[in-house]
Amino acid sequence: MEKSRDLIKPTVAPLIERAGEASYQPSFNRPPEASDSAHYRLREYLRAARKHLGIIISIVVLCSMLAATYMARQPDVFEARSRVQVDLENTSPGLGSLRSGSVILNTPSYDPAYFNTQLEILSSTGLLGRVVKTLDLEHNQAFLNPNGTQTRSTWHNLRRMFGFRSEDDKPTEPDVARVEITSSNAPATDNNDLVEVNRLAPYVGILQGSLSVKQIGETRLIELRYRHSDAAIAAKILNAIADAYVLSNLENKSASSGDASSFLQRRIAELQLEIRRGEERLINYANSKQILSLDGTQNTVVERLAALNAQLTEAENARKTAEAAYRAALAPNAIAARVNAGSGGSNSLVQTLNAQLALLRQKRAQLLLRYTEEWGEVKDVEKQIAVIENQVKEAGQTATATVATNLETDYRQALAKEQAIRLDFNRQRGETLTQNEAAINYRIIQQETATNKELLDSLLQKQKENDVVIAGTPNNAHVVDYAAVPRGAVGPRRLQTVFFVSIIALAFGVGLARYLEFLDNTVQTTDDVMWMLNLPTLAVIPVIGSSAKRRLIQGVTTALQRREDNGNGSELLLHNQDPRSPLAEAYRQLRTSILLSSAGGAPQTLLVTSSQPSEGKTTTALNTAQILSQVASNVLLIDADLRRPRLHNLFDLDNSRGLSTVLASDMDDAEIFSMITHDRQSNLHVLTSGPVPPNPAELLGSEQMRRLLETLRGTYTHVIIDSPPIATFTDGVLLSTMVDGVLLVVHSGVALRNVVLRSREMLQDVGAHIFGVILNKVSVREHGSYYDTYYTQNYYQEVDPTLERPGSTLRS
Repeated sequence: MEKSRDLIKPTVAPLIERAGEASYQPSFNRPPEASDSAHYRLREYLRAARKHLGIIISIVVLCSMLAATYMARQPDVFEARSRVQVDLENTSPGLGSLRSGSVILNTPSYDPAYFNTQLEILSSTGLLGRVVKTLDLEHNQAFLNPNGTQTRSTWHNLRRMFGFRSEDDKPTEPDVARVEITSSNAPATDNNDLVEVNRLAPYVGILQGSLSVKQIGETRLIELRYRHSDAAIAAKILNAIADAYVLSNLENKSASSGDASSFLQRRIAELQLEIRRGEERLINYANSKQILSLDGTQNTVVERLAALNAQLTEAENARKTAEAAYRAALAPNAIAARVNAGSGGSNSLVQTLNAQLALLRQKRAQLLLRYTEEWGEVKDVEKQIAVIENQVKEAGQTATATVATNLETDYRQALAKEQAIRLDFNRQRGETLTQNEAAINYRIIQQETATNKELLDSLLQKQKENDVVIAGTPNNAHVVDYAAVPRGAVGPRRLQTVFFVSIIALAFGVGLARYLEFLDNTVQTTDDVMWMLNLPTLAVIPVIGSSAKRRLIQGVTTALQRREDNGNGSELLLHNQDPRSPLAEAYRQLRTSILLSSAGGAPQTLLVTSSQPSEGKTTTALNTAQILSQVASNVLLIDADLRRPRLHNLFDLDNSRGLSTVLASDMDDAEIFSMITHDRQSNLHVLTSGPVPPNPAELLGSEQMRRLLETLRGTYTHVIIDSPPIATFTDGVLLSTMVDGVLLVVHSGVALRNVVLRSREMLQDVGAHIFGVILNKVSVREHGSYYDTYYTQNYYQEVDPTLERPGSTLRS
């Protein structure tokens, strides 16, 4: 211990001498400058990335795997290439313009606007819409469903992506049959036909998205490129685009003839449609009206009407005759006369009875010539006559009734027949009139169709003549190289995309880590202390990560080796076996900061406090006193935490008497010094807290406490006071007004920023002199080896730049 103290004293002596210089300020106490803000933000990003390295790696790996899987599922893309030559526009007349005797030749000149116009035309909606109709891309599944042409599995593409190729990756022979050049092109879409334009718009958009058009250098060649997952489809579409452009350019060259040709084509199509519709209408009309023939000699409707007319005439005559006979029979005695006359249908019975009656009357007359009426034979004949007369009378009545019934029946039959024939006649007469009207309409439709046919023949003849004129028009655009079926895929760039996604994921991960740090409302680094509290960081005390790395300094008692109440190993810098450890270097840095913290000499009374409990203020106070005892013989450590004292446990001392006893009674100096215990091995003087009083704040803020400190100043070089947390109790604020300076202990990653700010404001409000902040329990894993090298290097450079640091060279 003495040897170590002797080694350090010569090195620290220059610091004590230079502490009196008012102008001297150590480098680590510089206030923040605006120029350091960029470096601060960069360090914050690096620290956040280091702290959340696992999250960043997880995001990068996950995004890279998703991107690799997605790109492996994408089909290969093939690129077909074609070249079109566009010469200078020639304004000389063609074959169709050689009708006059004079020919005017204009000297061609280069027009950049014309060439750029051709580049735009090659990717225009009208030209590509014509290609869609020519190749019928609306119903081409190989064009509409690019993923359907994928022949390799996702796993196979993943292996190819990372350079593992197989025999299946060799280029296959192209299907030449699928790339035949189209001999005929569909007509251009009329810009006024919005229905067709909207119908073709989705397919045109697909073509425009995969088509590339550019000029080759300073030449008159235009290179066309088209990409698709089907190599044959790519070549076929590109060749169709080149042909459609050449044809469209020719049509534009022959503007007047082209307009006439377009009109003729449109009009011919309209006439053909009208003729087809007229013929269908004519057939449908004839079927609906039952028109078999319009020839008078073959018209069955008219013939049937004439037959019904003759039958109606006969029926009318028969009805009139029957009606006359029936009405004549209704006259009195008319039927009897008809019966007696034997007409009107009289039967033979009446005639027979009348003949018998005549014979009997003749016989009676002959008998009366001989006999009288009383004669028996005459009476018999008279009886027979009476019987026959009765029979004749009865037969006459029966015949009269029969004749009347027959006449009425004949009349009614004739009338019904006439009515039936008249009904048929009227119906047939209506049909005849309707057929005459239908025949008129039929002939009108027939004449319209015939007229359209004659006009169609005339237009077809004019179109042939116009085609001859167009054939003689020169064309300054032609295809130089048709597209061949590409053998190798040009995309997608799977590996580059995965790398790009990884870079974006890395940036996102770093940003997320920084955002998580932003949400963390704790003080973590010296930059936080500098920029938030505007206070210097006197020292950064690293935390020992594991029990294997904890180096507990052997003290004077075994109690110093015990663990603290929070379960963490006590980081006590007592009798350290390795003076070059990061913990020892950090407290040496703290000692240097304390010795140089005030002008006119090193501070004598120091208050060690914190914002909230469990920030390590007691451990820091003990280690500070221990490190100061290495350069000063008399260092006193006072346990002013009258609410939760701990120093007596660490030193295994009796706490029945102490600070509370001194403050609660009127003692002389001898009695006061008798309560102070001197630990020879650590060379520390310790004043325990004593019994816990009911009014700690009143005792610590009393005049007795101030007189006690004045008494101790005359005996001890340094007096270190451990006080309760400021944010919780006012004890520390009261003590801060009685000491030379305050050391504010902040637990890195635990102390809340608003609590620390409030603590600083409370100290500054009472006029306390805050030397700076001791950032305690800083994670070396998160902040790297900066804290165990930087301040050690600063320490030796402040003492003497010529001194070498003990041990090996500083680590970066």
